[in-house]
Amino acid sequence: MERQKTMQEMQQEVDQYISQFKEGYFSPLSMLARMTEEVGELAREINHFYGEKPKKKDEGEKTVEEELGDVLFIVICFANSLGIDLQEAFDRIMHKFNTRDKDRWTRIEENEQHD
Repeated sequence: MERQKTMQEMQQEVDQYISQFKEGYFSPLSMLARMTEEVGELAREINHFYGEKPKKKDEGEKTVEEELGDVLFIVICFANSLGIDLQEAFDRIMHKFNTRDKDRWTRIEENEQHD
């Protein structure tokens, strides 16, 4: 089985890819617009698969997985362009959820997990 990439490795891989082009990373405002586009495409796929809006016969075959991949790519581009370490950002947000929000949701009881 192939070793999974770390977030840092993914950020480095995206940076190496973007670095080969003169244009480099887009500005933060353009990056946000790109992210909005990609999230919109994801929403469209979710609506096709789980909602009430079937695809038109002439629409191309895309998947939720592909659209999530596009969203992840643009999130990594955005973070790289702003010098943000996504692993650190993730660790901080999980700390927040595990402390401030620890009693926000109804926990599954131990005996419910084994049913």
